[in-house]
Amino acid sequence: MPYCVMTAAALAGDHAQQEELRIFYQRYGHGSTKVLLIIGFAGTYESWGPQVKGLTGAVEPVDEEAPGDDSGAAEGVEVCCFDNRGMGRSSAPAQKSQYTTVIMAKDALALMDHLGWRKAHVFGHSMGSMIASKLAAMAPDRVASLALLNTTGGGYQCIPKVDWHMISLAYRFLRARTPEQRAILDLEVHYTKEYLEEVVGTSTRRQMLYQDYVKGLSSGGIQSRHGFEGQMNACWTHKLSLKELDRIRLAGFLILIIHGRDDVVAQLYHAKRLAEKLQPAAKLVELHGGHLVSHERPAEVNISLMEMIKASKSNADLEEWSNLPKKSNGLTLSGSTGCLGKRDNDSVNYLILTYNLLGKLHLILLLFFGAFYVILEQARRVVRVLKPVRVSASTL
Repeated sequence: MPYCVMTAAALAGDHAQQEELRIFYQRYGHGSTKVLLIIGFAGTYESWGPQVKGLTGAVEPVDEEAPGDDSGAAEGVEVCCFDNRGMGRSSAPAQKSQYTTVIMAKDALALMDHLGWRKAHVFGHSMGSMIASKLAAMAPDRVASLALLNTTGGGYQCIPKVDWHMISLAYRFLRARTPEQRAILDLEVHYTKEYLEEVVGTSTRRQMLYQDYVKGLSSGGIQSRHGFEGQMNACWTHKLSLKELDRIRLAGFLILIIHGRDDVVAQLYHAKRLAEKLQPAAKLVELHGGHLVSHERPAEVNISLMEMIKASKSNADLEEWSNLPKKSNGLTLSGSTGCLGKRDNDSVNYLILTYNLLGKLHLILLLFFGAFYVILEQARRVVRVLKPVRVSASTL
């Protein structure tokens, strides 16, 4: 099996030792255009199926043992997708500190080195988009273009909108122990209800996808505790500094942000704000769909990705590429204009402070209602156990 093998420092008692880390990957197609696909939380390389087929036309991976086939390679696209550490066939370090978007971006760069890729179009989904953005900030010269699908800025932005449905999903997700239980929840999180209820042939998409999800979870196994906690830590601790944002937006490559309007995991608002921060290089594409909009609307997603690849090859102008309103250059003049600039800066700082406070309040509310829901469920269970049994007179 194709693995990228590296060493990773792990704490063992009071001393550090080197342990082997293996990243499982698959390559599809042949060509001079290289595309690296980075999947999200608890996902495997197989989740990129619709994009692999759309970009390369291939459904079977490249045989790593077979001699290279360079026929038509110059015009073709070669894609590599992989299992992040903590999921699938890749290693799952036990220490939570071994999972950050910086470390996982280094995994992706090591894989590019292993493949001999100097540069690639880097596409990431959800947590994978956080890893992709870190990679772009760390090594902008290795990125031909950047696509962020269903992305957020990490931290509290990973928290979905607080409502009873989401609290119920979170509670059931933590309690899911079988592939069947997990498949039901994954479908609710990944897709819109409208999409799941569409009838295809004699079955609904929900019924068809349920079987596929159970099969996939049964063969690959549910994510380990180390992998779950580690990848959760990577999402929660992810943040792009102003310096990193500047490095990305000024690097000269095109940026594409694709988001589903009905995403219940990564809120569209955060994707829009990130797109604004990455001007003038960013283009925002909103599609009708959920968190896996790449599966719900594969044709539209693939067309957008190919458009960016072609635009990158033709050295398209950044401002012509972007579809966002141009923001002001931030320059201020002396006199009254300078005072106006100062007042604007004070307003911006006030808005940022207010937004951060609201974000923390959002988290507190989520934790409060989550704890309340768990307590309520436990209370109901106790009442069912202690409920007296009625005995008829004839049995006395």
